[in-house]
Amino acid sequence: MTMLEEPDLAAGGGHGRVEEIVTAVRDLLTALPHRPERISVRVGAAEVEVVWPAGDGPGSDPAADPAPEADADSAADPGAGTGTASEWVCAPSVGVFYRAPEPGARPFVEEGDAVEPGRQVAIVEAMKLMLPVEAGRRGRVGTILKRDGETVEYGERLIELLPPGD
Repeated sequence: MTMLEEPDLAAGGGHGRVEEIVTAVRDLLTALPHRPERISVRVGAAEVEVVWPAGDGPGSDPAADPAPEADADSAADPGAGTGTASEWVCAPSVGVFYRAPEPGARPFVEEGDAVEPGRQVAIVEAMKLMLPVEAGRRGRVGTILKRDGETVEYGERLIELLPPGD
């Protein structure tokens, strides 16, 4: 972790603010599903940069991520992962779910839309970072389980992804 401090914060009175920023970065690390390779924080002009190793960040292959604990729904869907049954687009982090890039904009996808691997289908906001949520395979959007502004947990199901022909 790299922290760049502005000289005026380090001198008299700024120590408390720097501690607040360190606490915020620590909280950010706790909320992220993967350890980043590097975090840079710049206090002047408030800039945060998070860098993941190649293939280890949000939007990376979900098959490489540790799987969340199985629940009754996944046990009832034995074809999941085979391309013959529905699969799920899951939350990349704890945060707030958004269907559109900004308030009032059209949603990234609607139920019934065809999607290709890597197509952005939503956003999860985690500590002011906007993490893209992407389809992991080709298919058609089924049920959208979450509403705009709803909080989500890491690995929580967000959008049903049906096989392309259904």
